Amino acid sequence: MRKTANLFLLAFLLLAAMLGSSMVGVVHFSWDEMWTSPIFWRLRLPRIVLSVMVGASLSVCGAAYQSVFRNPLTDPYILGVSSGASLGAAVAIIAGLQYYLWGIGAFALVTALLTVLLIYRIASIGNRLHTTTLLLTGVCITFLITALISFLMVLHQDKMESIIFWTMGSFASASWLDVALLAPVALVGIAVVIYHSKDLNLLLAGSETAQSLGVEVEKVKKILLFFTTLMVAFAVSTCGVIGFVGLVVPHGIRLVTGADNRKVVPYSIFVGGLFLLICDTLSRTLLPPSELPVGSLTALVGAPLFIYLLYKNKKSL
Repeated sequence: MRKTANLFLLAFLLLAAMLGSSMVGVVHFSWDEMWTSPIFWRLRLPRIVLSVMVGASLSVCGAAYQSVFRNPLTDPYILGVSSGASLGAAVAIIAGLQYYLWGIGAFALVTALLTVLLIYRIASIGNRLHTTTLLLTGVCITFLITALISFLMVLHQDKMESIIFWTMGSFASASWLDVALLAPVALVGIAVVIYHSKDLNLLLAGSETAQSLGVEVEKVKKILLFFTTLMVAFAVSTCGVIGFVGLVVPHGIRLVTGADNRKVVPYSIFVGGLFLLICDTLSRTLLPPSELPVGSLTALVGAPLFIYLLYKNKKSL
């Protein structure tokens, strides 16, 4: 009952924040003006909806990764999955596929899946994942992919501005088409993670324990990694690489509510959406008419918040 009440409260706060964000920006709206403005319907509203969807997707993915890999410091950005997806997006942009439906998303998905597979193979010893090796592999893969993207930008300087967009993260060009592309993937992916939230709890206890309790460990891991990577790939294809969301949000929720993924995953949907919405609203209102990269703000806001949460709860960690 308390969980349901909390979810309703979070949903109300998110809706209120979306309405508040709709009225501020380079062009300010009153409550009545907002509903009749083409700027609101064509530009601002799809941007707000997309930022909420991306925030929810990245947060849920972070919660899933942290349980699958049994590491609270794992998220799509640190693990290199977001960078892997951005490499596919960069290749698609160079090939001119951004003008085709699913063009960028398909390439981003392939390279993101390959990145996960590569990291999993390098970091695993038999059927076990070594935490330190996992993190180091993710960091190294991220540096390697960043170097490859820089090399591609030098070779194709006419596409440099578009590629930089993906590496810094921005919702400036958000459209209803982006919302339509991400929505089904996000809804299905989030539903799959919620369905397996009990399995995620058992995976936290170890693969052997989960197996003994009836979890088809490898099958569940493959399903979760596929759908979460799918969400990351399509999120990146719509707005570029945005870090820290999948790390800060689920970990912060765990410090408040505990490690039960039956709570962490649903809460991550609303808190993640709210967190990224606030960051995007700040990115377009702090220095008008210029915009700050939203990825920079998530790091600036997320890092101090993460440190504060760790400090406040260090005795219980």
